Amino acid sequence: MAYLDFISLIHKSTPRDYLARVNDPEFPKAKAARLAKQWDKDYWDGDRRTGYGGMKYDGRWRKVADAMAKHYQLKAGEKVLDVGCGKGFLMYDLMESVPGLEVTGLDVSGYAKKNAKPEIQSRIHEGHAKKLPFQDREFDLVISINTLHNLECFDLDPALREIERVGRKNKYLCVESWRNEEEKANLLYWQFTCESFYTPQGWEWWFQKTGYSGDYSFIYFE
Repeated sequence: MAYLDFISLIHKSTPRDYLARVNDPEFPKAKAARLAKQWDKDYWDGDRRTGYGGMKYDGRWRKVADAMAKHYQLKAGEKVLDVGCGKGFLMYDLMESVPGLEVTGLDVSGYAKKNAKPEIQSRIHEGHAKKLPFQDREFDLVISINTLHNLECFDLDPALREIERVGRKNKYLCVESWRNEEEKANLLYWQFTCESFYTPQGWEWWFQKTGYSGDYSFIYFE
C-alpha cells in the first residue's frame, strides 16, 4: 500500500467559489444535493450548480491514464476495472494509452452508462460498488476515483472488501478528505453527494479494517 497522487493536477485546475455554491438562491445546497443524488441528468449534464454542468470528453484524463499505465506497467491483454466509472472517460483514455488493454467499468448511474463515450459504453455495467458482479481476482488493476466517499459506512465496508476481492494484483482509489477545519468546511460547502467525511487517518482506519491492500490518495478542498 502506498500513497500515490495521480489526481491533484486535474482537481486543482478547477476554480471553486465555496460560498457561492452554498448560498445560491435558485439551488440552495439541500435542493442541489437532492437533485445530484439521483445520479441523473441534473448531476451529469444539468446546471453547474447541481453537478458537473455538462460532462463532455475533453481528454483531460489522458495524463492520468498515462501515469497509471506507466506506474503499474500495464500491458495489452491485462484487465482493468473502474469502480464508479461515470461516463467512462478514464476507461477510454486507458485503452488509448495501452492498446489491447481490457477495461471494464461499473457505475450506479443508468444515465451515465446511457450517455457514456460510445466506444466503451458496452463495457460499463450498471451496479453498486458494494456487490461487484465479477470473479475473485479477476482484474490486474482495480481503480476507483472520487466514488467511495459517496457511500454510507455500511456500504463503504463491503465496497472496499469487494475491490480487494476482485483485484489480483494492483488497486488504487482516490477519495475526498480533510486535514483541518478550513478544508472540512470547504468540503461541506462544495460537495453534493459525499456521505463519508473522514480525515486521512480515518480513511486509513477503514483500509485496515476491511483489508484493503491497494494504493490510495486524497483530494483536499484548500
